[in-house]
Parts: sequence; structure tokens; C-alpha cells
Amino acid sequence: MHITKSLAVLGGLLFAGFLTTGSWAATDAKSPAPAPAPASAADLAAKFPLRPQYIDVPVLDTVELDKKFSDVYIVDVRSPYEYDTLRIKDAVLIPLTDKNFVVEVRKLREKSANKPIVFYCNGKTCRKSYDAVLKAKAARISNVVSYDAGIADWAKSHPEKSMLLGRTPIKVEELLTSAKFKAHLLDPKAFEAKVGPNSIVLDVRDRVQRDNQLFPFKEQRAQLEEKGKLDAIIEQAKRDKKTLLVYDAVGKQVEWFQYYLENKGLTDYFFMKGGAQGHFDAKYGKISFGAKKEAKAETKETKPANGAPPPVKN
Repeated sequence: MHITKSLAVLGGLLFAGFLTTGSWAATDAKSPAPAPAPASAADLAAKFPLRPQYIDVPVLDTVELDKKFSDVYIVDVRSPYEYDTLRIKDAVLIPLTDKNFVVEVRKLREKSANKPIVFYCNGKTCRKSYDAVLKAKAARISNVVSYDAGIADWAKSHPEKSMLLGRTPIKVEELLTSAKFKAHLLDPKAFEAKVGPNSIVLDVRDRVQRDNQLFPFKEQRAQLEEKGKLDAIIEQAKRDKKTLLVYDAVGKQVEWFQYYLENKGLTDYFFMKGGAQGHFDAKYGKISFGAKKEAKAETKETKPANGAPPPVKN
């Protein structure tokens, strides 16, 4: 009898709880969601494909860099061309290819023995930030780390701490995507088919890259730092309503140049896939004709004509 009465009381309390909350699981519904599981090694390897090759290089993620932003030296190890167009705000430029790289990094370390030095480059498939750490360590410079997500992730995550064409803060929608770049990319055969009276061909290769003209008497030349010449050609294309056809050495510099064209309001333009080397490959098969020279020159550090950062990959 006592047991029956106790059960009745307990049942009443439970029923009252249901009426009050509207659910038997109301208490659980208010419980905080479990924390997400940490990324597995496989997930990180997929997201950062170069990390397994640089297991001795310490890395910093985007959240950590944002928290420590004012307490670290941020070093851009890319070319002046890339730095002058899209970079992390307050970053200093010390190109990895500069012969004085170690000397300049050591100067930062001498300013503060404890302040971390964070190297970055374009993104997850760029080796330069990792190589910068190894080069600094080999020179006995301590407390160096790689921000291997690079400018691509940073600009999307923190536009307020990024600079585009000398402006800050930036707008995320200004960052070009790979899809946007591909929409203006033609294979060499299709590119050549467009060469004619309704187009202007522009060779933007550096002087040391120019073995010969691909389209004799049908093209104009201007290096990416020759702002005046570039502007004149772009205005001519707009005024005469002609398609601007642009090629470089191996198809990399034009990724940056797209920003310049968009900034100038030009919409009718195309790039040649693979650049001059792609043209040679398409005509003669994959040969080494000029490849090493052009690939090396492709990395030559030049100052942009008002800049043009590479498309931010989706």
C-alpha cells in the first residue's frame, strides 16, 4: 500500500513536469550541444596537403593568428607583385627568394627575442611559408611558424585586416574565384582563333621571358609594372570594342592581372591557358623549349601596375 502510494505521487510529479515543459526531454533540449570532434589527421592532410612533407614546421591556424595578431611579426614571403596587391594588414615583405632573406628576418628577431615570427604565402598548396620556416631555423633563428592557410583564407575570414590594391578594409565580394578566372580562360587553339581584326593581343611577359613573338605584327607588349602602357591598351580595347587577348609565360601571372582588368572595368578579355609554354606545347607537343627559362622568370619579383592578386580558390 505504501509502495503504491509512493508510485502514484512520483507519477503525478512526472506528469506535472510534462505539463510544465511540454516534453519529457525538455531538460535535455536545454543542454549545450556537444563540442565538435577535433579534425582527424586524415582531414588535416586533405585540407593541408603539404603538411605531411613538412612535419618539422610548426603551424598556426586562422583563429590563432587572429588572437595573436598584435603580438607577432607577420611576414609575407611572396614577391613584391603579390604583396602590393593582396596582403595581410601590417605584414612586412621579406621575399623568400631575396638573397637577404635571412638577414632581414634576423633583424626582426633582434627587435624582440620572444615575439613569434609568422610566415605566410598564397594558400594551402604554396610551399613558401614552410620553406621560410626551415630556412630561418637553419640560420638558428628561433620562434618561427607558418600560417599555411595563407592570404586566400585570411582575406575571406578577416577582410577588416586585409589590404587589396592598397585599400583596407576590403570587401569579400571583390575577391575573384577560380570559376571567374576559368570563365576567361581559353586553350591555345581557341585563343589563336580569336586573333584578328576584332581583338588586341597583349604579351605581358617580362623582357627576359620573351624569346620571340607568338603572333608577329599582331600583338602589343607591356610588362605588368608598366602601368601607363597597360592603361593605354586597356582603354583602346574598351574604346574600339575589341576583345583583349592576354598571355604570359606559363599562365600564372595572368591570374593576378585579372584583378587589374576588372578594376579598370574591362569585361571582354581572355587569357591563354598555359601561356606561351602552353602555346608551344599545343603546337609541337610537350617539349622543354624555353620551359625552364620561362618558369624561372615567371617567379621574378616585379612591382604591379596597381596590383592584381590571384583568384581566391573556392
